[in-house]
Amino acid sequence: MKNGYFFTGFPGFICNQLIREVLKKNELNGIVYVLVLQSMMDKARKERHAIITELGLQDDSFILIEGDITQPSLLVSEETQEILDERVTHVFHLAAIYDLAVPRDIAFRINVDGTNNVNKWVRGLTKLKRYVYFSTAYVVGEREGTLYETELIRPTSFKNHYEETKYEAEVLVEKLKEEVPITIIRPGIVKGHSQTGETIKFDGPYFIMNFLEKLKFLPILPKLGKGESYVNLVPIDYIIQATAYLSFFENGIGKTYHLTDSRPYRASEIYTILMEELLNKKPMGTLPLSVGKGFLSIKPMRKYLGVEKEALDYFTWMGHFDCTQALNDLKESGIRCPDFKDGVKAMTAFYLEQKDNPNYQIHIL
Repeated sequence: MKNGYFFTGFPGFICNQLIREVLKKNELNGIVYVLVLQSMMDKARKERHAIITELGLQDDSFILIEGDITQPSLLVSEETQEILDERVTHVFHLAAIYDLAVPRDIAFRINVDGTNNVNKWVRGLTKLKRYVYFSTAYVVGEREGTLYETELIRPTSFKNHYEETKYEAEVLVEKLKEEVPITIIRPGIVKGHSQTGETIKFDGPYFIMNFLEKLKFLPILPKLGKGESYVNLVPIDYIIQATAYLSFFENGIGKTYHLTDSRPYRASEIYTILMEELLNKKPMGTLPLSVGKGFLSIKPMRKYLGVEKEALDYFTWMGHFDCTQALNDLKESGIRCPDFKDGVKAMTAFYLEQKDNPNYQIHIL
């Protein structure tokens, strides 16, 4: 029997890249089913066509299914559900709202209630071999020190509602491990492809680039705070390759993986590296982080700079992700996280090419 791969989060960038990698890894065998919101159907059709053309797939090997994870049974029709029950062997749940400034009610509805609905749906699949859930390494919230893949500990507080709701959602998936063959993926902060620089939106480290680009007219640009914390940036190609491998790795059942950089750079180092590559300048002096947060508390200022104020919380957070389990299980694959410095030129080139394209800039609230 052919594998049946069911994805939520299509036509999102991570999802469409993962579909390509999963199909290539399995020699293009299997049928892809993707759950798509009605409002995203036009974009989904275009991305589906691109994947089919690129990989030379048969038309009936990639099926779009209109649905919604926030609704019971994902709004999948009974007729379609009968087909999925018989054919789906692997589920990849990527649909979520990835935004540090997301309001709490929206984050809970999509990230927590949505995951709960997917969990219930998954339990009814009769041919399931693996359920892969995309979490985030930052479910740790305000916890600091060394943070392990084997832990899921409720922190005393979270830096934002994104972290909080991804934690709550992972708790729901963790409970399901007793019934379902599950692998949980916890990426660090995802950035563009290490070789091409391609990404889908300018958030995370790109907030620094937006900040520098807007203020490049100044004769002097200071550092933002001391920047002693480590910021764990991971290129999309590592996330995709590692996930596609671990999703079919037999010993990956029941495990949680930190897909993080084992040798991350400090915030101050990243800031300096990006400034040198983007502007050919070095930072001079230091702007207290409290002042930076004050400026970004003013809506017109953060909209002008293209920076969410919540991003600055990661400049002072002193956590370190242990990824021993992921490194050990990826050892035979040869898949490794590229060094951040090696991808800076490609990252910068892509940013400069697309910085004025509104489709890449996120909406700053």
